[in-house]
Amino acid sequence: MSLLCLTIGAFAIGMTEFIIMGLLPNVATDLNVSIPQAGQLITGYALGVAVGAPILTVFTHKIPQKKLLVLLMCIFIIGNALSVIAPTYGLLISARILTAFAHGTFLGVGSIMATKLVTPDRRAGAVSVVLAGLTIANIIGVPFGTFIGQQLGWRSSFGAITILGIVSLLGIIRFIPVIPQGTPANLGQQFRNLIRPQVLLVLLIGAMGCGSLFAVFTYITPMLVDISGFAEQSVTWILVLFGFGVTLGNMVGGRLADWKLMPSLIVNFGILAVLLAALTLTLHNPVLAVITIFFWGVAAFGIMPGLQLRIMNMTREAPLLATTSSHSAFNLGNAAGAYLGGFAITHTGLISVPIYAAVIAALGLLGLLLSLFKQDKESSPEGADGIHPVSVH
Repeated sequence: MSLLCLTIGAFAIGMTEFIIMGLLPNVATDLNVSIPQAGQLITGYALGVAVGAPILTVFTHKIPQKKLLVLLMCIFIIGNALSVIAPTYGLLISARILTAFAHGTFLGVGSIMATKLVTPDRRAGAVSVVLAGLTIANIIGVPFGTFIGQQLGWRSSFGAITILGIVSLLGIIRFIPVIPQGTPANLGQQFRNLIRPQVLLVLLIGAMGCGSLFAVFTYITPMLVDISGFAEQSVTWILVLFGFGVTLGNMVGGRLADWKLMPSLIVNFGILAVLLAALTLTLHNPVLAVITIFFWGVAAFGIMPGLQLRIMNMTREAPLLATTSSHSAFNLGNAAGAYLGGFAITHTGLISVPIYAAVIAALGLLGLLLSLFKQDKESSPEGADGIHPVSVH
């Protein structure tokens, strides 16, 4: 029940982040703004996550984690409730940014709490259960919320998200135990943990993983329509199938990370790069395109639990700032990937986008190999026989 409450919170966060994409025309018409202006509601949210997560963590690092989860969910509820009643574009984008401030810190604290609710050998699996809320939101929450918004008005979608937030809040209050934390690390210690080269390298690797995802995902509809020949209404179902792949990848990735953390991440990044490169060819065949997109979803989200666990393992003394900063890095990767995809379309054509994404994933793989090399070098005792541990467990 404790993990379920955190998953519901992550589900609500996933809905509020992505649902606006399907409601942009409705919002633009209602608030008398252009589609590009309405699109800033997405950009504003991403920047709110990127900037807000570390700032909020700095100011709340001494608050016990259960109380902090309650506070963050209250911020989330208030932000969405303001979105429901926002009479102007300016108030709506402000409400979106306020909501985004809770995003990264909630997922970071929730991931840490999840690892404390299970035995050590199930930590990555517990993190994947919490993060599954984000992926399931893309399969069920976003299509259902978009349907509600199209039928009853876009404000009703945010009303539904507000109700989900309240359910998560009540569950956190009732079912999440108070776990002793010891003396919280001071901010200087947390920043020293965060700016260690190994931690920064893993944050960069995570940004590359997300960048490879959003470079393609942002423009997946025109790819499927213009290159694969699908009708626009068919794309929705293909994206639902992609969402199932994402959920499967998240769960399998958590299990593999619990088994062999670094080897599983390295293999996963390699498969991700190969699948993205293959997509350039399979897009021309509708059946092969759908199959590739499903497995791409599995690989793209299979890396997330392992990366989060890798960061927590390297920042055991003060993991909160690092884990929340990971969501900042991931969102910056999202924005950079979308920009790079647009750059590719402008200069080399729509079909070239997966190649650019494959290069980003390959760079992430090189980063992982460098991280493993540095880890083995640092952990090698003088006079050892050269046999080094592969996993940080």
